[in-house]
Amino acid sequence: MTIAMEAPPSVERGEVILEARSVDKYYGDDRTPVLDSVSVALHSGEFVALLGPSGSGKSTLLRLLSGLMPPSGGMVLSHGEELTGINPNVAIVFQSFALFPWLTVLQNVELGLLAAGVPVEQRRERAVAAIDLIGLDGYEEAFPKELSGGMKQRVGFARALVVQPEVLFMDEPFSALDVLTGETLRAELQELWNSKSMPTRAVLLVTHNIDEAVTLADRILVFGANPGHIRIELPGLPAHERMHHGPARQHLVDAIYRVMTNPGEDASMLVGQPSAPARAERPRRYQVLPDVGIDDLTGFVQYLSSIGGRANVHDLARDLQLRSDDVLAIVEASDLLGFADLQDRAVLLTQPGVEFADAELDAEKAMFRHFALAHVSLLRHIVRELDASPSATLDSDRLMEELEEAFSGGEARRQFETVVDWGRYAELFSYDDASGELRLDPESGVGAADALREAMTADSSATWSVDGDDN
Repeated sequence: MTIAMEAPPSVERGEVILEARSVDKYYGDDRTPVLDSVSVALHSGEFVALLGPSGSGKSTLLRLLSGLMPPSGGMVLSHGEELTGINPNVAIVFQSFALFPWLTVLQNVELGLLAAGVPVEQRRERAVAAIDLIGLDGYEEAFPKELSGGMKQRVGFARALVVQPEVLFMDEPFSALDVLTGETLRAELQELWNSKSMPTRAVLLVTHNIDEAVTLADRILVFGANPGHIRIELPGLPAHERMHHGPARQHLVDAIYRVMTNPGEDASMLVGQPSAPARAERPRRYQVLPDVGIDDLTGFVQYLSSIGGRANVHDLARDLQLRSDDVLAIVEASDLLGFADLQDRAVLLTQPGVEFADAELDAEKAMFRHFALAHVSLLRHIVRELDASPSATLDSDRLMEELEEAFSGGEARRQFETVVDWGRYAELFSYDDASGELRLDPESGVGAADALREAMTADSSATWSVDGDDN
């Protein structure tokens, strides 16, 4: 079966099952935008991928289309009728397996049918069929603790498919799995879809994995962030070309890389399409922090320095044996902090990046502290709040409430964990998970407020001296 974004003249696209028309989503009293005028239509018979960086609003769009939350503007239509509640024609497979540990595999799969009031015998029959479909025969009486990650996610697929949804949503369903398990499940999913064995008419996949989108999708929507919007819509490859690493696949992968490594550029121009109308920028309270730990960030800068300070992003993914989305996140974090620059598909160390890679630990932390405060608005906000507090503390629940006004719940938690990791490494504050308090640490010897003032007044591009002062 060959399906692409632009169907040949002899093939008619299926009917529109589900549609978002100029959908906006914002949180909080200050109307912090998460999605900005997103329009997308899902047709019968197609597999669509929403591809973009973490925090770009992909998962939020899924929740709007499924009726789990209302849009702040625009509308969602199901078969041409405005959706005003939960969409009964949609089932979702999440990144987290979300299984009930006290229920068996069979009982977990039956849950959706139980809520729908399906009679016991029919419920059992359909659950067994779904378990068989996704390759879990023999595990019906097993409990989740007995299953591997891949097996748990199979239960998630069976639980979604047993209700025979018209549309299947998948929210990064393979990202919590190891590479080989994820590859196996992707291949099995593709086989089920191509053979029309799945009891569903369309699939919508949220991912930040380029190879995953290219392998599975008939159509690829590339999202941008701050706030979330569709940067470009690209046709997928014919089915017979997706698994072969030939010129067509490489061309599409390269085009997506160009778009994702140049977030400030016109995506249409990057891939040679007619330019789209300019989009008015709507400010967001905090920029989205890439989900990158300190060890990965510092190790990447040091590795890039060791190979001459320049590399192609695609080559980095291969040489570091990382997924493309993981490399892009690390590159994005390095670029955000001023340690690297992106030029087309190449990443180059800046002069501060070169010095950061060569610095001893104390100087490395001082540099990180300076550049993080200069470039990360959320980190600056936390330091100001701590400095203004008589007790030099900040309640994490209060901070989470603020983040949940700027991000969806899951993304707010990721942003919190990332900024705490970065702030601890920079010795700006400590965090006590038991009490839920962030606290200025007087024993660190770092004056956080002084560091903030220095970072905001100094020239961030200046050469960094060994003792951590700007020249």
